[in-house]
Amino acid sequence: MIIPPGIAALHRFGLIDGPSPLAPLRRLSETLGGTAEIWIKREDLLPLAFGGNKLRNLELLVGAALAEGADSLITSGRRWSNHCRLTAAAGARAGLAVHLVLTGPPPPAGAEGPNQILDELLGATVHVTATDDRAQRAALVEWVAADERAAGRRPFVIGVGGTGPIGAAGQVLAGLELADQLADVGIGDATVVLPSATGGTHAGLLTGLALALLPLRAVIGIAVASPAAELRSAIDATLDGLEPFVGLRVAPDAVVIDADQLGTGYGRPTAAADEAIRLLARTEGILVDPIYTAKALAGLIARVRDGRLRGPVVFWHAGGGPGLFERLPPAD
Repeated sequence: MIIPPGIAALHRFGLIDGPSPLAPLRRLSETLGGTAEIWIKREDLLPLAFGGNKLRNLELLVGAALAEGADSLITSGRRWSNHCRLTAAAGARAGLAVHLVLTGPPPPAGAEGPNQILDELLGATVHVTATDDRAQRAALVEWVAADERAAGRRPFVIGVGGTGPIGAAGQVLAGLELADQLADVGIGDATVVLPSATGGTHAGLLTGLALALLPLRAVIGIAVASPAAELRSAIDATLDGLEPFVGLRVAPDAVVIDADQLGTGYGRPTAAADEAIRLLARTEGILVDPIYTAKALAGLIARVRDGRLRGPVVFWHAGGGPGLFERLPPAD
């Protein structure tokens, strides 16, 4: 792997011991008719607090925080946020205090979701608000940061999902890692399918795989949180932000988004996602969550069944296992 100089120059705090596994899903491939050779990139097996791909972002974001002399991290997300859980874990590893602003309809009293329980177990201070309004959430984050500064501390604010050029640079490295692994198993023309929420992983992987000059068919982001137009705008902004670090701007037409699995919205399970959870569990013994990864897997399954996906396919398992135990509305 050749790391672009602009990324190599970034401060990095080690959270990941080595590459996450790339493994074949032979029984799932056979169950779906054998026309697609499905592989899985196991970001869920990355170390710390049940794993997940946002550790890629956090290596560079925590590195930046430490370089600035910060002594605390502040970030926000929905109450089931995997990014918030992993920020709490990364903060614990780095010796930084962590404040999390969690938004969305609260669960019944005494029935906090698994990610919130883990946030608190990892030592984070949790601030809960029922609003989902982005401006109000941003104002609360700034209030927490101001309170930290007034107490003489030095907070470092991380955007929702760790998205932004520095965080996405961690996903560029993940894309380069995947390219090396595909070359090792003799695959050069795969399609990559991933859950796309804030768009940072999508933009970073696209950029990393483009840098590797791998002749991929496509990188398909299955929208799990936002409509396609909103997600595309976020991805484009992140691609613009990455260009100074890598010397490359991925063409807009390389951004492929499938919003067919979104259902009625973020955090709303679907029947197709529920089927995908059961199918992967019962063919491969691997678990995915209903909020993010199951919707992406449902998109992959739909495309294999109708013939849009053939040949080598890589499913990007972004993590999120605790989400299996969240209290969510019934499937649409």
